[in-house]
Amino acid sequence: MRSWKIALAATAIAVAAIGFVALRRGEMQVGSAAGAATPNPAAMAMPVPVTTIVKKAIPIYLDYSARTESIRNISLQAKVSGYIKAQHVADGTDVKEGDLLYTIDPRDLQAALDQAKAQAQRDAAALDYAHSNLERGSTLAKSGYLAKDSFDQRASTAGQAEAALAMDQAAIRTAELNLSYTEIRAPFAGRLGRNQAPVGALVSIAGAPLNTLVQLDPIYVTFNPSESDLAEIQKARAAGKIAADVLLPGETQARHQGELTFIDNAVDRSTGTIVVRATIDNSDLSLLPGQYVRIRLAIRTEPDALMVPQTALGSSQLGKYVYVVGEGNKADQRLVSLGPSDGALVAVLKGVSEGERVINGNLQKIGPGALVQPQLQ
Repeated sequence: MRSWKIALAATAIAVAAIGFVALRRGEMQVGSAAGAATPNPAAMAMPVPVTTIVKKAIPIYLDYSARTESIRNISLQAKVSGYIKAQHVADGTDVKEGDLLYTIDPRDLQAALDQAKAQAQRDAAALDYAHSNLERGSTLAKSGYLAKDSFDQRASTAGQAEAALAMDQAAIRTAELNLSYTEIRAPFAGRLGRNQAPVGALVSIAGAPLNTLVQLDPIYVTFNPSESDLAEIQKARAAGKIAADVLLPGETQARHQGELTFIDNAVDRSTGTIVVRATIDNSDLSLLPGQYVRIRLAIRTEPDALMVPQTALGSSQLGKYVYVVGEGNKADQRLVSLGPSDGALVAVLKGVSEGERVINGNLQKIGPGALVQPQLQ
């Protein structure tokens, strides 16, 4: 009995020893696995592109929606009556000043000119005879062979002949002018519109227009700044010319430049705006009257603006922010106040300092205090 108890106790001791050894082995394995799973802090850092904040002089612009207007837009009308003989340029053609556009049948007016010239020749012959008769009468009157009344009649006849010849010369000039009006030429360089008087149509003075002609180069761009912007524009204009850039819809770089040339003399009471106009170079003729465009006025230069990429900006309920690489390469979130933009950069008025490194990528993968690996661009 006693031997049985001793054997049972020895068995229990052996089982306990085996369990202890197994438990220690398990703890060692667990500890080894935990040690392998512990991450290296350097390996957890998120690679991020960074840009150093620098000071830069940037132009300050005022942007407006605007509309183009032609400087000159006229209707081509006939100054004499007649039938259209020829249209010398096609509809929509760009023409130069003095180009021949239309010809009206000149035969009637040429006949009137010829008649005026013939009348002038006849009256010139009558004037020659009147002068000769007056000279003879003068000799006879001096010798007493011609009465004073007869001499006065000869003098009157000569004067009437001179007046008749002067009238004939005026009639000739009028007929020449009317004949010249049969050729309708471009009064300025521009683009012709749609023809409204086909060949063979009868046109008359002050009748329906033949066509329209608009000047395209240069061209006006008209817009309506507010009263608050007017003070800045006037201050900039007092300092010198204000350059203006015009951008078509979809453009990011201006292809048309000019300058501010007109500010109206009154503010619209109903809208609180004023009419302002710029004259824009349009040598490529790509701007047409009536187009909606965007105009940008350069009113001054900001000398020391802190510039960051626009891709570095984030947005939250508190406003715009950027991440700056702080101490220990940790992301430091800064709320910022923004100024004007310059291409891909934007000025920061408050929240950052010159020389700091701002993160401009992977913003969705980091948060305040996150460990980062800065990669300078």
